[in-house]
Amino acid sequence: MQAEFIISAAWPEQFPAEGLPEVAFLGRSNVGKSSLLNNLVSQKGLAYTSARPGCTQTINFYKVDGKLHFVDLPGYGYAKVPKGFKDAWRVLIDSYLSQRNSLELCFIVIDARRGWMEMDLELRDWLEFRGRPYEVVVTKIDKLKSQSERHRGLAAFREQSNGRMPMPFSALTGQGVREIWQSIQKIRDRQSPNPQQM
Repeated sequence: MQAEFIISAAWPEQFPAEGLPEVAFLGRSNVGKSSLLNNLVSQKGLAYTSARPGCTQTINFYKVDGKLHFVDLPGYGYAKVPKGFKDAWRVLIDSYLSQRNSLELCFIVIDARRGWMEMDLELRDWLEFRGRPYEVVVTKIDKLKSQSERHRGLAAFREQSNGRMPMPFSALTGQGVREIWQSIQKIRDRQSPNPQQM
């Protein structure tokens, strides 16, 4: 699989031309979005990872296999970012999510140890109101040590996922990569011509 960085957009005018289907990754700061992206494309350094929350301050576009874009949106909810930056991020993110015609699927990325938080629920409700398809990915599942703890945690996530089955993911073991790709593949299948219609 080939993946390449395209652009880091600080304002909507920098978004790449529309055409390829786009998959967006959204979540709180330091939730593990960059590690998730790197695992999905098997390229460790594609998306920058850091233990310091709030590092991603732009919308980063990556082209995957020349067939779709992965879009890494800035993490939300990091209190130490100056208010001016927060306001700019909100405008940038809202512009992308509300106006981007190429956006086919969103992944709400949540830390297994934190559970659904208020801003996650607000994002979920916003996506549903806008009719944006989304799935839920629960990262750092390996941090829940026992099997019973994982089952309880996923059950709690499922209750607030509005009927969606949360997909557990671990950057350490690669758990969840296949299931996430299966969700993405549905988009790619929709883009392929139907032989019966040709």
